[in-house]
Amino acid sequence: MEIAYSLSIALQSHQPLITAIIITLLSLLAVRSFFKRPHHKSNVTGTATSSAKKQAREARPPSSCNHTSNSAALLNGGAAGPAEEDMVMADVSKAVAEMQSGASMMEQLVPEITTHALSYLDYPSLCRLSMTNSLMRKAANDDNAWKALYHKDFTLEQDTVTPVNGWKAYYAATRAIMNVNTEFFNIIKDRSLSAMSRFWLNADYVKCIHASGVLFSGFNAVIQSWQHAFNWEQGVDFQVRDVRARVLTNMAWITMKTYVDMDNGAFNMTNIFEFHHGRWYLVDHHCSEMLADGDIGQQIVH
Repeated sequence: MEIAYSLSIALQSHQPLITAIIITLLSLLAVRSFFKRPHHKSNVTGTATSSAKKQAREARPPSSCNHTSNSAALLNGGAAGPAEEDMVMADVSKAVAEMQSGASMMEQLVPEITTHALSYLDYPSLCRLSMTNSLMRKAANDDNAWKALYHKDFTLEQDTVTPVNGWKAYYAATRAIMNVNTEFFNIIKDRSLSAMSRFWLNADYVKCIHASGVLFSGFNAVIQSWQHAFNWEQGVDFQVRDVRARVLTNMAWITMKTYVDMDNGAFNMTNIFEFHHGRWYLVDHHCSEMLADGDIGQQIVH
């Protein structure tokens, strides 16, 4: 157990090097398997080749010197004799048989080992690996590999979730909604009312609760509340931590802790999004009061 634990610590400390080694080894395995893969010819081609060889043999004049080696004729561009052709065909047949019996090393790996190896790759590396060849694409598209990557990059809370379209699609959807959520805080930092207006869904059921605890309902009221928030002399640059997302077909919600000052308490925030016309829109924002002692009125809140 101590050896296994020490090995685990060593692997984590050298993760970038291990990632590069894994990509190199998998690529080499793919190249090796490509050259070992049998390349079958069609029956039509085989029949035509046999017929051509037969005609060549029938058209060939008898040798004028049976005691002379045919190797000289081959070197000078002449045709090979029947014996030489049979030897060549025997060697080709042997080589084909060896290629057919040799399985890809990637295919021989236990799936759990492949998944564990791919778990050291990050999102860009896994995508690049899938574009190398068909074997790497099959390995990189494995659902268990994307599930492991999801848990590493996002959260372990959804281990029992079974995404309808697989973990790769679920990872992409979660990554997309995370980027949208990041845009929300960039808008607050820039205090852009026009960008905030485009960010929210224009509907009468949207809701917004700021840290003051006041509820604003309806698109116009919500945007007006952000106009008042942006009128503060000092902008707010939140530090976002502990982000958790859940994505459904047309709805997603994100919970997080946000800090104006890391030395003070955090705000608990929840953003709820709906998918309309090919993009995500914010429909509900709820910010708690600051989780710290002192007068909440003295804190810079949005």
